[in-house]
Amino acid sequence: MDAVRVALLREVLAGTEWLGATRRFAGALRGSVVSHGGGMLLVGTPDYEPWHLAAHLVDEAAWSGTPELTPTLVRHDARPSDPAHLAVGLGRLEAARRGETLLVVSPQRPAAPLLERVSDARRAGATVLSLGPGEGELPAMAHEALAVPDGSELDLDTVQHLVSAAAGENAVPTPRGRRRFRDRVARLAEHLTAPPPARW
Repeated sequence: MDAVRVALLREVLAGTEWLGATRRFAGALRGSVVSHGGGMLLVGTPDYEPWHLAAHLVDEAAWSGTPELTPTLVRHDARPSDPAHLAVGLGRLEAARRGETLLVVSPQRPAAPLLERVSDARRAGATVLSLGPGEGELPAMAHEALAVPDGSELDLDTVQHLVSAAAGENAVPTPRGRRRFRDRVARLAEHLTAPPPARW
Protein backbone atom coordinates (compact mmCIF):
# COMPACT_ATOMS: atom_id res chain seq x y z
CA MET A 1 0.00 0.00 0.00
CA ASP A 2 1.56 3.30 -1.09
CA ALA A 3 1.29 6.75 0.50
CA VAL A 4 -1.65 7.74 -1.72
CA ARG A 5 -3.67 4.71 -0.69
CA VAL A 6 -2.83 5.29 2.97
CA ALA A 7 -4.06 8.90 2.60
CA LEU A 8 -7.29 7.70 0.99
CA LEU A 9 -7.76 5.11 3.73
CA ARG A 10 -7.30 7.81 6.35
CA GLU A 11 -10.02 9.89 4.66
CA VAL A 12 -12.38 6.92 4.75
CA LEU A 13 -11.57 6.33 8.43
CA ALA A 14 -11.99 9.97 9.46
CA GLY A 15 -14.23 10.12 12.50
CA THR A 16 -13.43 6.58 13.62
CA GLU A 17 -11.20 5.59 16.52
CA TRP A 18 -8.69 3.86 14.23
CA LEU A 19 -6.77 6.96 13.20
CA GLY A 20 -6.16 8.12 16.74
CA ALA A 21 -5.40 4.60 17.96
CA THR A 22 -2.86 3.84 15.22
CA ARG A 23 -1.19 7.23 15.64
CA ARG A 24 -0.91 6.78 19.42
CA PHE A 25 0.57 3.31 18.98
CA ALA A 26 2.96 4.52 16.28
CA GLY A 27 3.98 7.41 18.55
CA ALA A 28 4.77 4.96 21.36
CA LEU A 29 6.79 2.80 18.96
CA ARG A 30 8.73 5.71 17.53
CA GLY A 31 9.24 7.29 20.94
CA SER A 32 10.65 4.05 22.32
CA VAL A 33 13.14 3.40 19.53
CA VAL A 34 14.23 7.02 19.08
CA SER A 35 14.68 7.79 22.77
CA HIS A 36 16.81 4.66 23.20
CA GLY A 37 18.76 5.11 19.97
CA GLY A 38 17.24 2.22 18.04
CA GLY A 39 17.25 -1.50 18.49
CA MET A 40 13.80 -2.60 17.31
CA LEU A 41 13.05 -6.32 17.13
CA LEU A 42 9.98 -7.35 15.11
CA VAL A 43 8.53 -10.83 15.54
CA GLY A 44 5.38 -12.65 14.51
CA THR A 45 4.24 -16.23 14.98
CA PRO A 46 5.32 -19.41 13.18
CA ASP A 47 2.30 -19.00 10.88
CA TYR A 48 2.43 -15.23 10.51
CA GLU A 49 5.67 -13.36 9.92
CA PRO A 50 5.22 -9.57 9.55
CA TRP A 51 7.27 -9.19 6.34
CA HIS A 52 5.20 -6.32 5.04
CA LEU A 53 5.47 -4.32 8.24
CA ALA A 54 9.24 -4.83 8.28
CA ALA A 55 9.51 -3.57 4.69
CA HIS A 56 7.30 -0.55 5.34
CA LEU A 57 9.21 0.39 8.48
CA VAL A 58 12.48 0.24 6.52
CA ASP A 59 10.92 2.60 3.94
CA GLU A 60 9.57 4.95 6.62
CA ALA A 61 12.97 4.98 8.35
CA ALA A 62 14.61 6.13 5.11
CA TRP A 63 11.93 8.66 4.14
CA SER A 64 11.66 10.23 7.58
CA GLY A 65 15.40 10.30 8.28
CA THR A 66 14.82 8.15 11.35
CA PRO A 67 17.10 5.10 11.03
CA GLU A 68 16.00 3.89 14.46
CA LEU A 69 12.72 2.75 12.87
CA THR A 70 14.53 0.06 10.86
CA PRO A 71 13.57 -3.23 12.49
CA THR A 72 15.37 -6.53 12.84
CA LEU A 73 12.93 -9.19 11.65
CA VAL A 74 13.13 -12.15 14.03
CA ARG A 75 12.00 -15.37 12.35
CA HIS A 76 10.81 -18.69 13.78
CA ASP A 77 12.38 -20.79 11.04
CA ALA A 78 15.50 -18.75 10.26
CA ARG A 79 18.42 -20.74 8.90
CA PRO A 80 22.11 -19.76 8.83
CA SER A 81 22.04 -20.16 5.04
CA ASP A 82 19.39 -17.42 4.69
CA PRO A 83 20.44 -13.89 3.65
CA ALA A 84 21.66 -11.91 6.68
CA HIS A 85 18.46 -9.86 7.06
CA LEU A 86 16.38 -13.08 7.13
CA ALA A 87 18.70 -15.22 9.24
CA VAL A 88 17.87 -13.79 12.68
CA GLY A 89 16.24 -16.51 14.78
CA LEU A 90 14.35 -16.58 18.04
CA GLY A 91 17.59 -16.72 19.98
CA ARG A 92 17.83 -12.98 19.36
CA LEU A 93 14.88 -12.47 21.73
CA GLU A 94 16.92 -14.11 24.49
CA ALA A 95 19.62 -11.49 23.92
CA ALA A 96 17.16 -8.55 24.14
CA ARG A 97 18.20 -5.99 26.73
CA ARG A 98 17.24 -2.65 28.23
CA GLY A 99 16.94 0.04 25.58
CA GLU A 100 15.64 -2.32 22.91
CA THR A 101 12.07 -2.39 21.67
CA LEU A 102 10.25 -5.64 20.87
CA LEU A 103 7.20 -5.36 18.61
CA VAL A 104 5.10 -8.54 18.50
CA VAL A 105 2.57 -8.87 15.68
CA SER A 106 0.09 -11.73 15.82
CA PRO A 107 -3.39 -12.32 14.38
CA GLN A 108 -4.26 -14.62 17.29
CA ARG A 109 -3.00 -15.41 20.77
CA PRO A 110 0.64 -16.53 20.50
CA ALA A 111 1.65 -19.95 21.79
CA ALA A 112 3.43 -20.39 25.11
CA PRO A 113 7.02 -20.67 23.76
CA LEU A 114 6.85 -17.22 22.14
CA LEU A 115 5.13 -15.72 25.18
CA GLU A 116 7.91 -17.04 27.41
CA ARG A 117 10.57 -15.42 25.22
CA VAL A 118 8.67 -12.12 25.17
CA SER A 119 8.30 -12.25 28.95
CA ASP A 120 12.04 -12.91 29.32
CA ALA A 121 12.83 -9.94 27.03
CA ARG A 122 10.58 -7.70 29.12
CA ARG A 123 12.24 -8.85 32.35
CA ALA A 124 15.62 -8.06 30.76
CA GLY A 125 14.44 -4.47 30.26
CA ALA A 126 13.16 -4.42 26.67
CA THR A 127 10.07 -2.34 25.89
CA VAL A 128 7.34 -4.65 24.57
CA LEU A 129 4.64 -3.54 22.14
CA SER A 130 1.81 -5.77 20.94
CA LEU A 131 -0.21 -5.51 17.74
CA GLY A 132 -2.96 -8.09 17.41
CA PRO A 133 -5.43 -9.76 19.75
CA GLY A 134 -6.85 -7.55 22.46
CA GLU A 135 -7.07 -10.30 25.05
CA GLY A 136 -4.70 -12.78 26.60
CA GLU A 137 -1.20 -12.80 28.01
CA LEU A 138 0.54 -10.82 25.26
CA PRO A 139 -1.35 -7.51 25.57
CA ALA A 140 -1.25 -7.90 29.35
CA MET A 141 2.56 -8.04 29.38
CA ALA A 142 3.01 -5.33 26.71
CA HIS A 143 3.91 -1.77 27.66
CA GLU A 144 1.70 -0.62 24.78
CA ALA A 145 -0.88 -2.66 22.85
CA LEU A 146 -3.14 -2.02 19.87
CA ALA A 147 -5.98 -4.51 19.64
CA VAL A 148 -7.14 -5.73 16.24
CA PRO A 149 -9.77 -8.30 17.19
CA ASP A 150 -11.32 -10.74 14.73
CA GLY A 151 -14.32 -9.23 13.00
CA SER A 152 -13.22 -5.60 13.41
CA GLU A 153 -13.65 -3.11 10.55
CA LEU A 154 -9.96 -3.34 9.65
CA ASP A 155 -7.78 -6.40 9.30
CA LEU A 156 -4.32 -6.71 10.81
CA ASP A 157 -2.50 -5.99 7.53
CA THR A 158 -4.37 -2.72 7.01
CA VAL A 159 -3.68 -1.61 10.59
CA GLN A 160 0.02 -2.32 10.05
CA HIS A 161 0.02 0.04 7.05
CA LEU A 162 -1.53 2.80 9.17
CA VAL A 163 0.94 2.22 12.01
CA SER A 164 4.03 2.23 9.79
CA ALA A 165 2.90 5.39 7.96
CA ALA A 166 2.18 7.16 11.25
CA ALA A 167 5.52 6.05 12.73
CA GLY A 168 7.30 7.81 9.88
CA GLU A 169 5.48 11.09 10.35
CA ASN A 170 5.27 11.59 14.11
CA ALA A 171 7.37 14.36 15.65
CA VAL A 172 10.63 13.25 17.19
CA PRO A 173 10.31 13.17 20.97
CA THR A 174 12.47 15.47 23.05
CA PRO A 175 15.71 13.68 23.94
CA ARG A 176 16.36 13.08 27.62
CA GLY A 177 19.34 13.53 29.88
CA ARG A 178 22.78 14.00 28.38
CA ARG A 179 21.53 13.98 24.82
CA ARG A 180 19.45 17.10 25.48
CA PHE A 181 22.46 18.94 26.93
CA ARG A 182 24.64 17.88 23.99
CA ASP A 183 21.98 19.02 21.55
CA ARG A 184 21.83 22.45 23.20
CA VAL A 185 25.62 22.75 23.08
CA ALA A 186 25.64 21.71 19.41
CA ARG A 187 22.97 24.30 18.56
CA LEU A 188 24.89 26.98 20.44
CA ALA A 189 28.10 26.07 18.60
CA GLU A 190 26.29 26.24 15.25
CA HIS A 191 24.88 29.65 16.17
CA LEU A 192 28.27 31.02 17.25
CA THR A 193 30.10 29.74 14.17
CA ALA A 194 27.44 30.75 11.64
CA PRO A 195 28.42 33.61 9.30
CA PRO A 196 26.76 36.96 10.06
CA PRO A 197 23.58 37.70 8.11
CA ALA A 198 24.07 39.55 4.82
CA ARG A 199 23.15 43.24 4.86
CA TRP A 200 21.79 44.87 1.77
